[in-house]
Amino acid sequence: MILGQNQYGKAENRVVRIVRDGATHHIKDLNVSVSLSGDMDEVHLSGSNANVLTTDATKNTVFAFAKEHGIASAEQFGIHLARHFVTSRQSITTARIRVEEYAWERIETPGPKRHSFVRTNQETRTAQITYAGGPDGWQIISGLKDLVVMNSTDSEFRGYVKDRYTTLPETADRILATEVHARWRHSGTDGAEPEPGHWDHSYAQVREHLLHAFAETYSLSLQQTLYQMGARVIDKCPGIDEIRLSLPNKHHFLADLEPFGLKNDNEVYFAADRPYGLIEATILRDGAEAGIPADLTNL
Repeated sequence: MILGQNQYGKAENRVVRIVRDGATHHIKDLNVSVSLSGDMDEVHLSGSNANVLTTDATKNTVFAFAKEHGIASAEQFGIHLARHFVTSRQSITTARIRVEEYAWERIETPGPKRHSFVRTNQETRTAQITYAGGPDGWQIISGLKDLVVMNSTDSEFRGYVKDRYTTLPETADRILATEVHARWRHSGTDGAEPEPGHWDHSYAQVREHLLHAFAETYSLSLQQTLYQMGARVIDKCPGIDEIRLSLPNKHHFLADLEPFGLKNDNEVYFAADRPYGLIEATILRDGAEAGIPADLTNL
C-alpha cells in the first residue's frame, strides 16, 4: 500500500474585519479555508507530528493577518496567507486558500453615522393569504426572512442578572448582527381589493422602516432593538395592525490576538453561527387583537 494525495488544514474560519474611518465603518466578511500539503507522509504512516503545523496555528494566522495586513480583497488576502504558509515552513510545499466573501450594503440614514449594513442578495419575501368569503373574510400576512443586518458599533450589553454560571463579560461597544424574520398582518380591506402595486409599495415601506429602526437605535439589548423595529412599522404604516419578529443574535466575538503581540481594538472578530440567542416578540397596534395564526409562531 502507498499513501496517495493528502492535505490538511482549518476549514471555514469566519473572520470579520472592521475598519473604523471616524464615523464611517467599512466591513470585510470572509469565510476562509486553509489546506496545506507537502512532506506529510510520516504523520500518516508512523504518527510523527514533526512536520505538522497545527490547524489551530493556521486559524490563528488567518485572524492575525486580518489585523496585520488588513483585507484589501479576498484574492489579496489569500495571496498573503498562501505565500506565508509555503515560505515559512520547509515541510509545506503547497497552500490552497479558499475564500467566500459576504457582501454588505450600507444602510443610508440621516446624520453622520455610517456603521449600519444589510447583507445583499439574502432576503426572501413571503406571503400568506386566507379567504373565508365575504368582504371581511380576508386575512393577508406579508413577511420576509433571511434579511441579515449589522451595526458595527452603537450597541452594548450590560447590567444583566449574574449567577454562578454567568461568564459573559459586560460590553459597552459590540457588533450587533441579526437575521430578520418578520410577519405582519394587514388590516381589513373594507371590501375593496387594493391595486396590485399596493402590496409592493407596502412591502418596500415595511422593509425600509425595519432597516432604519435597526440602524438608528442605539441598542442596549437586542430586545430593545426588536421593539423599536416593530413599533416603527406599526407607527408608520396605518394599514398594519400586527408584526411578529424573530431575531437570532448572530454573535461576533473579538479574536484574541494578544498571544501574537497584537492589540485588537474592536477590529477583528470571529463570527460564530451557533449556539445563538433567539429573541422573539409581537408588537400590536393599541386596541388590535393578535391574529397571526399559530402555525406562523415559529418564523
